[in-house]
Parts: sequence; structure tokens; C-alpha cells
Amino acid sequence: MPRLCMHGDARGEVLSDAAAGEESAPLPVRTKLGFALGDHALNISLATVSLYYLYFLTELVGLRPALAAVVLLVGRVVDAVTDPAMGLLSDRTRSPLGRRRLYFALGAIPFGLSFSFMWRVLPGSDAATTCALYAGAFTMHTLAYTVLAVPYVALLPEMARGYQERTAMNIYRYGASVLGLLIAAVAIRPLVEVFGGGAQGFARVGSGLGVWIALPWFVVLLVSWERPDSWRPSALGLFAGLREMARHGAYRRLIALFVSSRMAIDIVGATLIFYFDYWLLRPGDFAIGMAALFLSDLASLPLWMRLSRFTDKRIIFIAGGAWWLLVQVAFFSAQPTWPRWLVFALMGAIGVGFAAVDFMPWSMLGDVIDEDELHTGQRREGLYAGAFTFLRKLGGAGGAAVAGLVLDLAGFERGAAQGDSSLWVIRVLAGLVPLIFVGAALLVARRYPISRRRHGEILAELERRKTTNL
Repeated sequence: MPRLCMHGDARGEVLSDAAAGEESAPLPVRTKLGFALGDHALNISLATVSLYYLYFLTELVGLRPALAAVVLLVGRVVDAVTDPAMGLLSDRTRSPLGRRRLYFALGAIPFGLSFSFMWRVLPGSDAATTCALYAGAFTMHTLAYTVLAVPYVALLPEMARGYQERTAMNIYRYGASVLGLLIAAVAIRPLVEVFGGGAQGFARVGSGLGVWIALPWFVVLLVSWERPDSWRPSALGLFAGLREMARHGAYRRLIALFVSSRMAIDIVGATLIFYFDYWLLRPGDFAIGMAALFLSDLASLPLWMRLSRFTDKRIIFIAGGAWWLLVQVAFFSAQPTWPRWLVFALMGAIGVGFAAVDFMPWSMLGDVIDEDELHTGQRREGLYAGAFTFLRKLGGAGGAAVAGLVLDLAGFERGAAQGDSSLWVIRVLAGLVPLIFVGAALLVARRYPISRRRHGEILAELERRKTTNL
């Protein structure tokens, strides 16, 4: 039945429910919470790699930062093929558990086991062999991640069709992911010390986290479901599908703002531990600073949720990014003589903008997939999610790899007092580089085309076509 569209349309045209871009009934909270546990598990893995793997490989395994960067980049080269391929595979899968949910059952155990393995000191006889062993271990984990993450991301637009409901689902996901980030940022380093410190501590904590990140997938399997009418896979092959997807203007802009923002987030993530240890000379403050960032991140979610009820996603992304930019300028200026509370306050202030920049692109993705269906008549959530997941992982490992290469060129030496060039590079990576990438993301976001009203029109046309074809 038609109703008056009150949000995003001051003229008050009468639009159908589909045109308003909303579901008639929101998904139950228990479904949102259970589904969000998947992001909790994925982000413990991503955040732990982003925050600690470069540190682990250089400080405990003994690899040069450049070789540690190679370990991370090898896994992402493999992802360039496997993530989109996994998306296409899930688009075409037929099974009693559906085309996406089957992989939650298949991937959970390998995901946890491979994570546990990559935090052990492996017996390499020389630097090249050690680099190859860790590249293999990391690649096995990232493959297991792909099997879970790509169908998981692809399933959300199918479960939540409305413009606002997708934002709500992604905020629940994001809240669960931030709890994962908190565990990675705040608990891991103290737990490593509790369980023996050094390589032994990392091995034991890695084993425990391996179990932790495997179990949620069985909950996700229980609470998730698939729409019977969504099985309309593309007749195109992988590379032809990717080429056609690359011609989608809204998706290109979404990719550009997403990659830019991810590089900002992940370069900071990879270098903050060095920033606190070597620039501020306060290694004990790293966990407190990360807690301040992520707790303010969580606390800001109700604000962004409220704004999302009447504001376009693009506007929320720009508002969050602009706030982060302003605070980042002050953070770059931080000195070892500054009081601790001021550094923690800046970390907390960054978290408010960080939240919007981090979660909003995932909410935009479902709207882009709907526009693709309007143009092609096909539902290709898997292919889109595969490419997006690859870019997410590329940002994480790419940020750490860039940091490792630059630190190596600057003459960084593990466990030693750093020279002026190394200290300057650490400070620039943690403070100045994010300004550049966030600024680029904001420039792209200004011209992102899918508004709340445009998405409502897309859903209305899709519904009209479905009704006509019945």
C-alpha cells in the first residue's frame, strides 16, 4: 500500500514501500546480533594482523621489515584472484544450506586453525626460507578468511533490502567488529605477557583466539537465511564479470573512497604500536590509547544511527571523515612531553570520525548491488562482495606492507634506539599519511550518486519488474 515518504523528500510525494527504500518490518534484534558475530570474528583476525603481525615478524621472528612486508603482500596477491572467484562461486552454488550459508559450515574450522598456526615461530634455516614459510602460513589463513567473508558480505544485502535497514544491520555488525578490535588492541599484548611473553606468549594467545574466531560462524549459520528468489547468477565468467562490474560508475566511486579510507585506517593501525614505543616512549600506553579510540568509536554509533534515519550515507561518511581530519592534524603534532591524558583524548576524538568512515561503505555496497541488478537483471552479490573483501584485505596488508618497506628504508632497527630518520618516518606514518588518504576519500565521496531517494527509485523499479514478470 502506498504511503507518504517523510524522509529525504520535503515535497512529500506518495511512494510505495519499495520506493521509500524500507522494509515493512525490521529484522529481529537477535538476528542482527547473531549475524554480527561473523564480523566480530573477521575483525579479530584482521585487527590482530594489522596491529601485530609486522611487529611479530620483525621483533620476534627476526625478519627485516622489507621481508615482513613481502609476507603480507604475497597473501594479497593470491587474494586478487581468490576473493572475486569465491564471490562468483557463491553466486552459482546450489546446496541444502543455500548458496552462501554452506560456506559458514565449511570454513569455520580451517579459519581458526590457520590463524593459530601463523603465530608460531617456524623453523626456517635462513631469512628467505623463513619468509617463504610465513608467506605460506599467512596465505592459508587468508584463503580460509575468503571462504567465510565473501559469502558473509554477500548475504547481508539479501537479508536486509531497505536503505535504512541495511545501515542498521551494518551498525550492529560494526559494533561487534569494534569489540573484536578492542580485544585485539587492548587484550592481546597483556595476554601475551601473561602466557609467557615473547614468541611463546604469541603462540598461546594465537591458539586461544583461533578457537574464539571459529565458534561464531555456527551462530551465524543458525540465524541467517536466504531469499529463494535471489538465485539469479550471472552467465558471465569471472574476468568478464569483473570487467562489466568495473564499468559501474557508482561502484567505481565506492571503491575509490573505500580504498582510500582503508589505507588511512590500516597504515595507522600498523604503525601505532611503533609510535607509542619509539616516538612517545610510552609502550605501556598503547593499549590504553587503543581502548580510548575504540570505546569512543562504540559510543558514537547511536549518533550515527540517529543521523542515518534522515541523512544520506554519503553525508555521514563525509561528516565522519572531516571530523577525523581535524583531529588528526592535532595528533600529528603530538610530542613525547605532552601529558598522557591529552594523547588519550585525541585518540578518543579520532574514534568518533573513524566509526563513520569505517562502517558506512559496507552499507553503501548493498545499494550499489541493487543498482547493478537494475542495469543487468542479475543478482551478483557474491562477485561484488568478493572484490570488496579483497580490497578490504588489501588495505590491511597493504598498509602494513607500506609501513614495513618505509621503515626499512629509513633504517629502522628492532629493539634499538632509533635515529632521527626512523623517528620522523614513524611519526609521519601514524600522523600525516592518514590526512592524505582521508582527504582523498572525502573528495571522491562528494560525487557518490546513490542517495536515499535514488535507492528508493531503484527498489520500486525492481519490484515493478518482478510483478510484471509474475
